[in-house]
Amino acid sequence: MKRTVKLSQIADSREVRLLIGRALKEDIGAGDVTTRSLVPVSAKAEAVVLSRGDCLVSGTTIAAAVFRKVDRNLKVRILVADGRPVKCDDVIMTVSGRAGSILTAERTALNFMQRMTGIATLTGKFVAEAKRYGVTILDTRKTTPGLRVIEKYAVLCGGGMNHRMGLHDMALIKDNHRSLWAGCGAGDLGEAVAVIRRKYRGLPVEVEVETESELLSALKGSPEWILLDNMKPDMMRECVKLCAGRSRLEASGGITLANVESVARTGVDAISLGCLTHSAPAADLSLELNVPG
Repeated sequence: MKRTVKLSQIADSREVRLLIGRALKEDIGAGDVTTRSLVPVSAKAEAVVLSRGDCLVSGTTIAAAVFRKVDRNLKVRILVADGRPVKCDDVIMTVSGRAGSILTAERTALNFMQRMTGIATLTGKFVAEAKRYGVTILDTRKTTPGLRVIEKYAVLCGGGMNHRMGLHDMALIKDNHRSLWAGCGAGDLGEAVAVIRRKYRGLPVEVEVETESELLSALKGSPEWILLDNMKPDMMRECVKLCAGRSRLEASGGITLANVESVARTGVDAISLGCLTHSAPAADLSLELNVPG
């Protein structure tokens, strides 16, 4: 639907700078006692960050910002840009300078990159399955609390697009909203869309539906999007015909890599997947240190 952060600006955003500061404080606390005890302040080293498997890279600029936050004199060189593929043992970035600083920053930098690269990689797999049908892969709000901006950025790196960032930038009438609205006897779903439009002019509106009758009710309000929730492909195809382009259609619920192509073939415009951010396995990355002899 939209991009939330330009790929080149993620590490410079205030939100991410604060996130990096909190992550380092969480890990370092009063100080890195092992490094302080065993590594001379004068010791220098070079390090490489390696991929231990095939993946789509994400989080390099954030990892670089972590290293520089610990020690502004560290020299970081990004060899593979976010969104690019790597294979096993490919070098993604290099870091040189004080050995102690590299060791202190290592885990926090890798934690960001491993999480984000895992999300980008999983997203890329879904994108590859849906791309031939012109269907967009979307994320959801099922993100780790406090990490939404970087997790949604990682989806962009994998070729997906961002759904709404939160409850504030798009109205989405879900099943519980539908139940409460129906209980109030205030009108059909088309009228619910109209109420939101009167209160929040210019804000896009989406309606989640589970049946063809709910679809027809929602279409009376001409929402920008209609979400087809947990429907079988045959019903989705029928909804595509009934909609006839009056609203864009998003499919969601129970969609996996095994069946995403069958959903994409139905003619929907987009597929949203909570698993991109709540279930993506972390990528296997490693930092290898080389201490000059």
